[in-house]
Amino acid sequence: MFEAAPRPADGDAVDPVHLDPVDEVRVTTLIDNTFDMLLNSETAVQRPAMRSGLVSSPLFDGGKTHVGLLAEHGFAALITVSSGGRSSHLLFDTGISPDGMAINAERLGLDFSDLQAVVLSHGHFDHTGGLSGLLRLRGRSGLPIVVHPNAWVKRRIAVPGSEPISLPSLSPGALRGEGFEVIERRQPSLLLEGSVLVTGEVDRTTEFERGMPPSHQAFEAERGVGGHARWRHDPTVADDQALVVNVKGRGLVVVTGCGHAGAINIVRHAMRLTGVDRLCALIGGFHLSGPAFEPIIPATVNALSELAPELVVPGHCSGWKAQHALAAALPEAFAQASSGSAYHLASL
Repeated sequence: MFEAAPRPADGDAVDPVHLDPVDEVRVTTLIDNTFDMLLNSETAVQRPAMRSGLVSSPLFDGGKTHVGLLAEHGFAALITVSSGGRSSHLLFDTGISPDGMAINAERLGLDFSDLQAVVLSHGHFDHTGGLSGLLRLRGRSGLPIVVHPNAWVKRRIAVPGSEPISLPSLSPGALRGEGFEVIERRQPSLLLEGSVLVTGEVDRTTEFERGMPPSHQAFEAERGVGGHARWRHDPTVADDQALVVNVKGRGLVVVTGCGHAGAINIVRHAMRLTGVDRLCALIGGFHLSGPAFEPIIPATVNALSELAPELVVPGHCSGWKAQHALAAALPEAFAQASSGSAYHLASL
């Protein structure tokens, strides 16, 4: 197996972050890999109306038909936190296509005018591609966008015997040119008046979450005298970060983009940072799809089961095998991921 040089981080955080508890949080998935129009709402999970998305189609009586929501290989979520009757909103990731997230937001009737920030989980293009659609909805508004400095790193997939595939990478200059206020942070950050934590770089402490295979490479520029630019194995995707909200009386709600740092690493890191030892919900991509990651599904399921979350929503890159395993191990907590689904966790 490939290695990701885990860094030791035993025990409590040296400088724990105080994360203000909130009355409730709502995570609305704007883009995910699937959309199922027939899913039913249940406790803590609200599914979109079957009538979401009415478009022109001359072959139907009345000239219109219902199309539902878009699904694509990407992830985007609207995070709404509420306390004392006041709500605040931020966007976490934007999907892969320029318009998918924006179209779904319109079909769901969401208003982005009071959006307060954008957080990017990492630089991969299936999480950043929808920023142009956001500009269409909001225009040049000076919206803060929080990223890890490594989000700009050029990456590629280089499978032996095949031509390397370059991955599209964001341009910080272009983002600033479009009016975004780019904020680069490696360390944890608090947003929305201290109610949302951006983890920053995640400590890698588990023995089984070892990162990306050798085919995932990053371009390393020249350093110092005589240095040489080269492509190198990029196992850690160091820019991978997650969002954390502390719901009063219920514990942490953790939202991941791809979970490149490892779902368990991320949850344990959030607990160390905040000092909160209870996991309420884990939502997003767990990156357990494909032959490089399927072998760690049992260990991930076992570790997550020990944490006993109330809600588990493995979406995006989690893969059907991990979804089935989690549904079997945590039947009361498991919820099927689907574009447009909203997960609502309120204080007890």
